Amino acid sequence: METFALGKITMYVSDDHRFGTDAFLLAYYAGVRPDSVVCDLCTGCGIIPLIFCKNVMPRLVYAIDIQEEAIELLNMSVKKNGLENTVAPILTDLRELDQKMLAFESVDIVTANPPYMTSGSGFEKTSRPQAIARHELMCTVDDVCKAAGKLLKYGGLLKMCHRPERLADVINSMRENKIEPKSITFVHNSILDKPWLFLITGKKGAKSGMIVEKPMILRNDDKSYTEEYSRLYE
Repeated sequence: METFALGKITMYVSDDHRFGTDAFLLAYYAGVRPDSVVCDLCTGCGIIPLIFCKNVMPRLVYAIDIQEEAIELLNMSVKKNGLENTVAPILTDLRELDQKMLAFESVDIVTANPPYMTSGSGFEKTSRPQAIARHELMCTVDDVCKAAGKLLKYGGLLKMCHRPERLADVINSMRENKIEPKSITFVHNSILDKPWLFLITGKKGAKSGMIVEKPMILRNDDKSYTEEYSRLYE
């Protein structure tokens, strides 16, 4: 176990429960406000809720994960930073999650950085916790969207990141759970590279119609970070 400085916030991570650029991208993209009630699914060590607290300090963030060590790390981070009234870690299977576990009957925003790869696609060299985080062993895209559909208020937003090869799966699952895809941003390492990630917003109960936003480019031609990408770490 070790600590990571997130501005003035100290968070705890381990070899099995860390985070990547996609977490910063999703937190930046989510558009959480100080009056937002948020639920972060597949929270891991809690990087996304902690970024919210660093940037805007929302009204309340539920942080859901099925792995005990991940929730233990987040509980340590919450106590270390005095965030007990803002971040509520919950150890549970999101497939069994419902409003009865939350103080609010519904939430404004659900964020999700779910496992990207289907079960059985090359996780033999990873630890069991890493495999659960990366592969659909304990939850699928359908499970995530179903949970979001139950938690969101009418007009609430699902903010998710995923890999481009799973785009059709994500859109289908969102619509099956009455969450209409409304905007999408593709993320490229450089302007010449194909996208490696997409960030999508769905709105519960909305009419059809999706906007493809301008792409997010992470690096300039000289390999330096773009201004937009640099702002993620301010």
